[in-house]
Amino acid sequence: MNMAKKIKKEAKHKNLKILAAGDIHGDIGLAKQLAEKAKKENVDLVILCGDLTYAEMHTDNLIKPFMKLGKQILVIPGNHETLATVDFWTKIYGDKVKNLHGAGLRFKDIGIFGCGSANIGLFQLKEQEIYNILKKGYEKIKKAKTKIMVTHVHPSDTLMSRLTTVFPGSTGVKKAITQFHPSISLCSHVHEAEGIEEKLGNTKIINVGRKGKIIKI
Repeated sequence: MNMAKKIKKEAKHKNLKILAAGDIHGDIGLAKQLAEKAKKENVDLVILCGDLTYAEMHTDNLIKPFMKLGKQILVIPGNHETLATVDFWTKIYGDKVKNLHGAGLRFKDIGIFGCGSANIGLFQLKEQEIYNILKKGYEKIKKAKTKIMVTHVHPSDTLMSRLTTVFPGSTGVKKAITQFHPSISLCSHVHEAEGIEEKLGNTKIINVGRKGKIIKI
């Protein structure tokens, strides 16, 4: 193997480091702290799992601290903001911010797909809609060696879903996990479940929460 091919192969399989967080709820100070954490950890990618605003208020400059990192940012809406708000961010910030809702994107040999919203809140979807949107994104990256699924709401019938009686887990998300078998499923939504990691089949489910998680793949 010549040196050029060797470097190309090593780059393809280089570990991907991600900062994933959600439920910022308009807290600019928290957004700056998370961006500083991402900078310190020298992440390759930032994933924001929804509820960046509080009922569509306090939207100014929420993305800007992350933009200063010069890294790719993936965003989905939560149940506190609409799809239009996330689309607006992608328009004003350009290619560095991508809306992952219904999309599937490749980073090296890792495929990432997602669905925003929840089964409750301002931007609400029915369970079959959640599943269908995830399937749409999955179809775009299904040949990827490693797959990461990103949602705002957590799957039903999990420990996370038992920690609250107010925010029901999603049967659509659970169905997507059992059908598509992503290696990792990221969510937020339930504040009481922040930081919890559990398994559903071979999929590791992580509630990334407000403090965020550094994930190495």
